[in-house]
Order: sequence, then structure tokens, then C-alpha cells
Amino acid sequence: MDQPAWMAAAWAEFGVRETLGPGNTPAVLAYYREAGRADIKQDAVAWCAAFTGAMLARAGMAGTGSLLARSYLDWGTPLEDGRVGAVAVLSRGSDPQAGHVGFLVGRNERALFLLGGNQDDSVSVAAFDAKRLLGLRWPKDPAPDEVAEPAQAASASNEHGRDADPVFAIALAHVLKMEGGFSNDPYDPGGPTNRGITLEVFARQLGVSLDASSRARLIEELKRIPDETVRHIYRTRYWQPGHCAKLPPPVALFHFDACVNHGVAGAARLLQRAAGSAVDGEIGPKTLAAVGARPPLEVVAAYAALRRQRYRSLAHFWRFGRGWLARVDAGEEQAARLVASMKTSPADKSTASLPETPESKPPTKGALPMDPITYPDDTNEQPSTKWWGHSKTIWGALITAAATVAPALGPLIGIDLSGDVVRQAGEQTMGAIQAVMALIGTLLTIYGRLKANSPISRKSVNLKL
Repeated sequence: MDQPAWMAAAWAEFGVRETLGPGNTPAVLAYYREAGRADIKQDAVAWCAAFTGAMLARAGMAGTGSLLARSYLDWGTPLEDGRVGAVAVLSRGSDPQAGHVGFLVGRNERALFLLGGNQDDSVSVAAFDAKRLLGLRWPKDPAPDEVAEPAQAASASNEHGRDADPVFAIALAHVLKMEGGFSNDPYDPGGPTNRGITLEVFARQLGVSLDASSRARLIEELKRIPDETVRHIYRTRYWQPGHCAKLPPPVALFHFDACVNHGVAGAARLLQRAAGSAVDGEIGPKTLAAVGARPPLEVVAAYAALRRQRYRSLAHFWRFGRGWLARVDAGEEQAARLVASMKTSPADKSTASLPETPESKPPTKGALPMDPITYPDDTNEQPSTKWWGHSKTIWGALITAAATVAPALGPLIGIDLSGDVVRQAGEQTMGAIQAVMALIGTLLTIYGRLKANSPISRKSVNLKL
């Protein structure tokens, strides 16, 4: 049984990103329109609920028509257990009106994995603290049991052959984006290919012979290959034989793409070289241990360098080289995004807390892509200001200045600090006093700077003489 229609629509939008600065992404503006808010003309308006509503609309269902994430708490029917594709509504900080909404793709005891919009300004999969869950909802029709299985963040497949591993789903979405649609380039040794699946592989999957009499018919069928067949081929021919589920998620994604492009055995040798293990083309405990002993992105970087070297050695590099190298770059970037999305955990207090409202959205510049929008909890209030007269830094600077310039300015205002007063006090005494004042001022300046935790503000002072 295939995935819910709204999930297929959502995966097709994976990677869409709003435009930074001036300008707007047309795809995001389309989400607003399809969700029932055609009046929104800027993609800077929070759009997680717009994305949810648009994907439901594409599946022939009505959303809430609201841009407020919590509006989905009253939509559909509640679920007691999680299912792939369930609409998950999350809290956001301490604001009872703020929230986030997306589609559930996996969960464990500590985290929820959502496919959603406005996650680091993009359509992505991100991890969120499971404690933030307010509710799971499902369309009233059809019944949940007729469509999807419970969502568990595990790599095992169920009896229908559908994989519940969110990492596989992310990796497959990446590979399909890289492969594109149907092509029949005469320079491509794979021949007719659709969504990365060659005609020969498709024929073997169907259990039919590929010859002159069946070729034309199979090409037409390949052009219409069903989504479930695509997933089954990629899972059984590349993901599982490549032992991707046993690898750290960023390495699994990159290795899966390499298995598709270089073959399972060729990719295994590249991975072993990148990890510094013995190269035999078989991924076993020693290879897995070598991969696990290094940071995932370090393995990916070494793997990427080897793939670029491999591509440059191929005879058709002149024809496909630019696309091949761009594919490696995209794989590295997606692996980094996956690392960022896995950082959130219940122990991390950086769960998003600024309110998401239709009027505005908090800035997220500087965050890695695929990372959930994160802000420290309960910090919406602005820091308090203090009067400059309370600042030790400023007083220290004033004292230091006085000790330094007073002897020079004294004669200008009628005070002769270098005449009888100085002679009476003694040059050594005056020097000592001046040194002490300068030292105190300097120490106060340093101390005040270290202790400063509030911005300075002007304060009116009335003096009566």
C-alpha cells in the first residue's frame, strides 16, 4: 500500500527554500494560496501551517485555512499512536498561541522527526524534542488503519515492504532529486533511465526479458513507474545491500547515493578507503568500526574526494562530469544538513520559543539548513537597561581621565596644581596620589566591563543649585 497522498506531495517539495533578503520564492507563495491565504505576498510570513494546508489540498483534502500551527489541534481526528504522515502539532516556548506543525516521518522516545515547511526556512526533515508534542491528527476519511503503519525510527520494513526509517526516506528523496526524470542519452551506458532506474534493472524487477520485442513496451512502462516500485528497487538493490542502515545517518545518505551511482561493491570500496579500513568491497564489522571511529562529516569529506577522483577517471567525464561533481557537492551539503537536524534533543534547551504568527516570523540566519528553528526558551522579553551612572565601567574611565588630565587642566580654570600646592604636598606625594587614582580607575574599568550585562541608557538628572 502506498504512502498517504499528502506525504507524496510533501516529499516532492523537499528542499524548497524561501528567498533571503528581497524577493520571494514562488513555491512558498503557492503554499499560501493553496492553503487558503492568497492575500499573503511575502515568504517572510511564517509558513509551516501554509505548507501543511497546501499538501493536504494537493491530496484533495481541506486544511484549516489558518496560518497558525495550533489550528490543526482541532482538525481531523486525534491519534493515540504515531503514524507516518500524521499531522504533528508542537508547542513553541511558553507562548500558549505559538507552535509548529509538520508531517510525522519517525519517532523515538526522545525525538520526533517531521517533514515540514519553514524548518530553517525550507522544506526539510528536522528533529524536535518529543516533549513539545501537543497532539497528532489524522484526516477523518480514510481511517488511519487503512493507510499507514505506526511510525518508529527503526530501519526494519513491514510486511508490505514499506520502510519506516526516516533516514532512508531522506536519502531516497535526495537521490531522486539528483536523478531527475526520464532520460535516454545516447552517451549514457545505462540507456533509458527514469528516476535513476535503468531499463535493464526495471526489466529484472518485473521478471521479464529485455529484448527487441519487449524494449519499446518496457520503456513506456518505465516512464510510468509507480512510486512503490521505485522505493522497493532502491531499498532492496542499494540501501539494504549497501548496509546503509548500519551507518551514521550522514554517512548512510552519502553512501546510498554512491551505491546508486557507482554500484554497491564500488561504493563499498570507496567507503572503506575513506574510513581507512581494509578494502575488500564487503562491509562488515571492521568497516563499520572504522567508520564509527571518525566524525561522520570527516568520513563524508574523504568519501567525496574519492568520488570526485573516480569521476574524473571515467571516459564520459567530458559529457557528464559537471553534473557528477555537482551531485557530490549536493550530497556533502545534504549530509551536513542531516547532521544539523539530528542535534536537537530533550536535553537541549534550544527549542524554538519565539511565537510563530501570521504577521511575522523570527529570523533564522546563521543556522545550518535542515536545522529546526531554534531560540532559547522563555527569552522573549527584552533585556533591562540601566542608567549610565550605575556603570562601574564609565566611572572607572572618568577617574582615570581625571587623574591623567587634571594637572594639565588645573591652570586653565584657576587652580594651580603645579605651584605652591604641589610644592607643599610634595612632588612624590602628588605623583603617588595620581598613580593610585589612575590604578583605581583602570581597575574599575576592567571590573565594570567584566560585570556588565545590560545596555546603557540615558537617564534624566535634575540638579538644583
